[in-house]
Amino acid sequence: MPDRRIVDIGDGASFALIPPCADPRFDHRTCDYWEDAERGSKLSRPQLLAAKPAASEPAPKIGLHDNPFAPADLDADPNPFAVAARASIPSEFADDDLFAVPMDNPFAPQTQRERPLREGVPRKLALLDRGRGVFGSYGKVLLVDEAAVAYCQFGPLSAYPRAQRLRDLYSQLPAAPLPAVITCIASTAEARDQGFARDLADEVCRDLAARGFAAVEAYPDLTRPENETSGARPQFWQKLGFTIAVDDERFPVMRREL
Repeated sequence: MPDRRIVDIGDGASFALIPPCADPRFDHRTCDYWEDAERGSKLSRPQLLAAKPAASEPAPKIGLHDNPFAPADLDADPNPFAVAARASIPSEFADDDLFAVPMDNPFAPQTQRERPLREGVPRKLALLDRGRGVFGSYGKVLLVDEAAVAYCQFGPLSAYPRAQRLRDLYSQLPAAPLPAVITCIASTAEARDQGFARDLADEVCRDLAARGFAAVEAYPDLTRPENETSGARPQFWQKLGFTIAVDDERFPVMRREL
């Protein structure tokens, strides 16, 4: 029996395992189609694989730090009566620094959350790692005898604006609870028709259920050839227990209750 294992994408080594697309014009490692509702692309863009350089200088201080009558270093002389200007509840969907200010309540339990990778990594790895410390990985790779044969991208609906925009087209979809989404499922050209993508997608569904989601959706694109899409075909999802939540000849919606 071949040795199978599933790897969560969370660092440079696991990111390097993402297999090539069946059509070489496209690349999972540079795709931001689902993350950018207006300008996202699935095309291969090798220049995006270069690591994003780390900031060489600290960001300029603004606001109270521009006050010439304030102490030179506000961090060294904090005002104990000041109200925090930003929320202390972490969110992986917030801007980079929204949860940089630590909670200042001495009676609250102190928790340390891992910060997502943002600098010194390729753009796509940063996108897949946005849920670190709150949601978890947004991508998985299936290895068979240590060769990568299938890839899946998924996550909360709020992480994928294009999926939200597509979903907004159909008022018949339930508004609550909001589903998790599988935006991309693919196997390599050599591994087609061996059930690898189906096994990986099924494992992703089990993982999403364990993370607390009540449903998961996928969005096939029937306007393009199969190798140019990332959402598979409705028949693929039906074999995994999905039903057709929206029967559209171009953009159907597949849904599975978890």
